[in-house]
Amino acid sequence: MKRRLILIAGFLVTAAALVAADQNMNSLTPEEKAAGWQLLFNGASFDGWRGYRMPGMPEAGWEIRDGLLKTVPKVRGRELITVRKFGDFEFSWEWKIAPAGNNGIKYFVTEERPSAPGHEYQMIDDEKNEDGKVGPQRTTASFYDVLPPAADKPTRPAGEWNQSRVLVLGNHVEHWLNGRKVLEYELGSEQVKAGLAKSKFRTFPDFGTRIQGHIMLTYHNDECWFRNLKIRELSAR
Repeated sequence: MKRRLILIAGFLVTAAALVAADQNMNSLTPEEKAAGWQLLFNGASFDGWRGYRMPGMPEAGWEIRDGLLKTVPKVRGRELITVRKFGDFEFSWEWKIAPAGNNGIKYFVTEERPSAPGHEYQMIDDEKNEDGKVGPQRTTASFYDVLPPAADKPTRPAGEWNQSRVLVLGNHVEHWLNGRKVLEYELGSEQVKAGLAKSKFRTFPDFGTRIQGHIMLTYHNDECWFRNLKIRELSAR
């Protein structure tokens, strides 16, 4: 029952925030504050972020413009990670990608495994990007290269805003897209083991293990915009 209440409350808060996104960008409603949400981006600075395996920000690849956090395409950019690490959490963000673009967020991120730093929630132009055509396990909202999202997921076209969420509670993980849960899995399950065995991560024996880790914004040379990045820490007890 406790998990059910957490999920319902989280959905109502993030859905309300999406409706008012343009009017109240990068801010929290009183209801969100009461539910324990915290901003990860204030619309004006990179506070709380740094480069992956770097003490500070990368020299290139990211900028803040008109209250949006965005990639600068086709430069020597690096991934960004949160300064803090998270265990059980609900992370919500809004994003849009350029036509044919590719990006993503990663969670359970460690700096000790740079070739496979964490689980990726894929963000891609499913129709025009070649990687997205490899298979459903590489399309938007997938656990990248491991598990596909629901076939009827409510994706919006490249250039339009999407709202996404990742929820981690114990070994339970959920991917949401535009108000709908499109993927859920249990860490250590046969489903995950089978997906990992067929993925590019199969040679990393500790990949797929729950850790307290950073959240990462990837850099893939394509233009991508972010806003309303927020998180709340949960308890699996």
